[in-house]
Amino acid sequence: MFNPEIVAIVVFLLAYILFVVFPERRTLVAISGAVLLVILQTVTPKEAFWAINWNVMGIFVGTLVIADIFMESRVPAYLAEKIVNRSPSTLWSILWICIMTSFISAFVENVATVLIMSPIAFALARKLKINPTVILISIAICSNLQGTATLIGDPPSMLLGGFAKMNFLDFFFYKGKPSIFFAVQAGALVSFIVLYFVFRKHREKVIIVAVEKVRSWVPTIILVSLIFSLAGSSLMDTGFSYLAGIICVVFGAVALLWEKLVNQRSILHGLKKLDWETTFFLLGIFIIVGSITATGWIEKVSVSLSGIIGTNIFAGYTLLVLVSMVLSAFIDNVPFLVAMLPVAVSISQ
Repeated sequence: MFNPEIVAIVVFLLAYILFVVFPERRTLVAISGAVLLVILQTVTPKEAFWAINWNVMGIFVGTLVIADIFMESRVPAYLAEKIVNRSPSTLWSILWICIMTSFISAFVENVATVLIMSPIAFALARKLKINPTVILISIAICSNLQGTATLIGDPPSMLLGGFAKMNFLDFFFYKGKPSIFFAVQAGALVSFIVLYFVFRKHREKVIIVAVEKVRSWVPTIILVSLIFSLAGSSLMDTGFSYLAGIICVVFGAVALLWEKLVNQRSILHGLKKLDWETTFFLLGIFIIVGSITATGWIEKVSVSLSGIIGTNIFAGYTLLVLVSMVLSAFIDNVPFLVAMLPVAVSISQ
């Protein structure tokens, strides 16, 4: 019989090393690690099942479905073309594209947002005869930044909500004080000043030939309805335990059904297009981190860090931020967050 503590920490460390060395195989590594933990009886199948945050998984899968159908409706691309063509100069075209990217990414997973906005960036670059890389980087930065601003913006936000029991409205005001949404907007303001400086020479007026046509406004209505429903659910499920996940799955199912009835597209085809790789990756990560929590490693790390920090809350905050900055430069932010959020919660307690 293997020592569960040793097995859990070895699988955890090996998995995270492989995430860095073979990032393209991260899903296989995560699922293999989770299966190995069950086979070696480090965690029971029941413990593995409950180690998964099903509320977060429901939010993730449901919003993936809606984001995909919203993107297919071409509403964002259509609006982006309108904005560019009505802007007084290329400088403002780029800035407005970045602002629109920011807005969409607060409610739609940021990879999907970048896919929506990239064609507009390429069209602008062709007109200006410049390398599109700078515009694309600007879009990626805005998308990443605003993905943190709301509960449904990106997987890290969903994970934060799950571990800290933060509902949709908590991202705006937490315990009566301005929350993470406004901190992100402060960062966004600085980033737009920087972007203005980067593109300040482009004062020419550019018109993009309009090619996008809105296929349907229904996906937009579904997305807006989801946002209001999540805001409303925050008043009922204050512990963020189940309701948000159920709402997202229901809205995702409605979106798939609408796609089937109106556009005559197979529901199975719609499901196949989703990011199942990240979905199974999340499942595996939850189990791996759940094993080190169950075997006491999270508590040990928390006690050690608490001993270093003492009673200086600012020192503790600074230490966590610095460690996060360094490690997340090499480790995918999703597994890093899943591992560190329970540590942060334990330290705060």
